[in-house]
Amino acid sequence: MSLDTRDVETVLATVGAIYVLRRVLDGRRCLQSVGHASGPRTLLSQMGALANILPVKPPIVFEEADCDVIAAVSFWPHAEAVLHIANAETIKTTAWARQRFPKRVAQYSFLDMFGPNILTSEFDQWKFFRKVAAPAFSEHNNRLVWAEATRTIVELIENVWKNGQVVHVDNFLEITLSGALHVIGGAGFGRNMSWGDDATAPKGHQLSYKECMVIVSTNIAVRLIYPDWFPSITRDLHRIRAAFSELETYIDEMIDERRTSKEERHDLLSRLLEETDNGDSVMSNREILSNIFIFLEAGHETIAHTLCFAFAFLALYPDKQEKVYEEIKAVASGSGDLPYADMHKYAYTLAVIYETLRLFPPVVTIPKVSTQDQVITSNRLSDGSKVEISCPAGTSVHFSVVGLHNNPIYWDCPEEFRPERFLGDFNKDAFIPFSAGARACLGRKFAETEGVAMMVSLILRYKFEVMDEPRFAGETFAQRKERVLKTAVGLTLTPARVPLTFRRRD
Repeated sequence: MSLDTRDVETVLATVGAIYVLRRVLDGRRCLQSVGHASGPRTLLSQMGALANILPVKPPIVFEEADCDVIAAVSFWPHAEAVLHIANAETIKTTAWARQRFPKRVAQYSFLDMFGPNILTSEFDQWKFFRKVAAPAFSEHNNRLVWAEATRTIVELIENVWKNGQVVHVDNFLEITLSGALHVIGGAGFGRNMSWGDDATAPKGHQLSYKECMVIVSTNIAVRLIYPDWFPSITRDLHRIRAAFSELETYIDEMIDERRTSKEERHDLLSRLLEETDNGDSVMSNREILSNIFIFLEAGHETIAHTLCFAFAFLALYPDKQEKVYEEIKAVASGSGDLPYADMHKYAYTLAVIYETLRLFPPVVTIPKVSTQDQVITSNRLSDGSKVEISCPAGTSVHFSVVGLHNNPIYWDCPEEFRPERFLGDFNKDAFIPFSAGARACLGRKFAETEGVAMMVSLILRYKFEVMDEPRFAGETFAQRKERVLKTAVGLTLTPARVPLTFRRRD
């Protein structure tokens, strides 16, 4: 018996119809499981490692739903519901209930390339990593961060800009990425880097230390897209893989060197080694490597992007820039000295960084998973009334950092750039750029110290504005703002291009 073309078409159509029907029924069950809560309905899943590098537009979704907890339901490759939370009280409660809402570590598996670490682990393993790593982020290390950050800006001005009266920078992100790399190199690894470092590889290496740091810190997404088994079909891919391998060798060499040295050092690697060698908890070299790699990635890209966005805002709002400068002048008192001891006096400068983090948090969502059937409380945005939403066991729960930071219940005119909102009392539970609960970022003070130091060092000497370009002549302020604050796809929220002109102060 043979089938003709019409029979084959009928069979395929029937199979297709059954598949679609099953997807629809599964989707309906998903909707029922979360009580038909409001939220977007999409074909493709929002889960998986690639979800971390896809662009998002959260605030408008919460406004349309009139609720600060929404259920996003997708239907392929299988039906699933994800609860997105922009409610401060619910996030706080959920963040501390780690047994009921553990971190969804599977979404961070691509950062396990050197092994488990403090970012990609949970429960006892995470506690172990945190216990060993926490002492490394000390006041001694903060002083080192400040020294490295101020040094790298002074070197930029003197050795790269040559103390120029007018300096045009096509994309300020290149400056902040390099500067942040120098800081993490010195304060993180205890190995100073400068703007003039050459690319000469030492004996036994294919690439220089700085080349490895630059390539690795900017190509995590490439490692995600091209797994180890994929052949190195291009020169760039071969070079990226070589850089990851070389960085591992460099760190192994530094570990051996620090363990035989008697010199007291306060960089993160040295302090991590001291804690694991002299404490009760012992990390293997591989675990040290993996955690140091996470410190590199977290301490480089995130602060670099934040600083770039902050300078973009200050270029767009010169009155805010002038307030920062007046604060720096008042603290420096005409001497031009910028000691770490004065950091606490830069309240407005830190407020600028906080407001930038509110509007452009490096990580836009923090994934958790519900381990049991429970209920999540939300607010109506229109009147503040309470709404309860079902959260069955196995449901993905995401803290929407962008949604929370734009929630009008906690922030007046949330779309506006207002650093002043951080000078007085504000709802600290509604501000989570460094995550929340027990898993809040260990490197918060590291990042704040680096950001303030680099800002005051540069703004003390230069004022700046958005670079004038003939092709953008006649654009409105709104158009200029949209252009300068445009984001690009990346592992964290990334500035696309921030062109600035710097003018030497008298």
